[in-house]
Amino acid sequence: MSNDEFRAAMSRLAAGVVLVTAQEPPLGAGGPHAEDVGMTATAFLSVSLDPPLVMVSLRNGSRMDDLLAEQPLWGVSVLSESQRHIAGRFSMKGRISDRLLFADIPYTRGEVSGAPLVGGALTVLECRTEQRVEAGDHTLVIGRVLAVGFPSPEGAPLMYFRGRYRHLA
Repeated sequence: MSNDEFRAAMSRLAAGVVLVTAQEPPLGAGGPHAEDVGMTATAFLSVSLDPPLVMVSLRNGSRMDDLLAEQPLWGVSVLSESQRHIAGRFSMKGRISDRLLFADIPYTRGEVSGAPLVGGALTVLECRTEQRVEAGDHTLVIGRVLAVGFPSPEGAPLMYFRGRYRHLA
């Protein structure tokens, strides 16, 4: 089996789309201010109800993987079908700075995590990392859910299927 065959097989598994966010702490007095970081993910799932745990899969060496290795608090915004532009923006290769990516997106700052939480998302979660598991070329980050919110609970989810964003039919 080739990598392309495996990728094609997994592309047939529909997945919800989330934006994982965290605040990079400032480097110290006189250094740059804290910066918001975001990453689109489709490998996100609920792990446990008691305690409330979720998991996200991060590519090893990615900016978010490096950040969550140091920053235990992070957020997740479950995107609605009207937020396809947000998913695309935060999944671009060679993208511009995260600060510019957040510039025109309505968001609130999580009270527990300090992470940006997208306005209009179906739900938002604030998490604290409980465990990191190395798995091939990815790290599975398991987080305890500390708080939830429902900015726009009535919308339909943004889905990812066969390499494209989709709507539920």
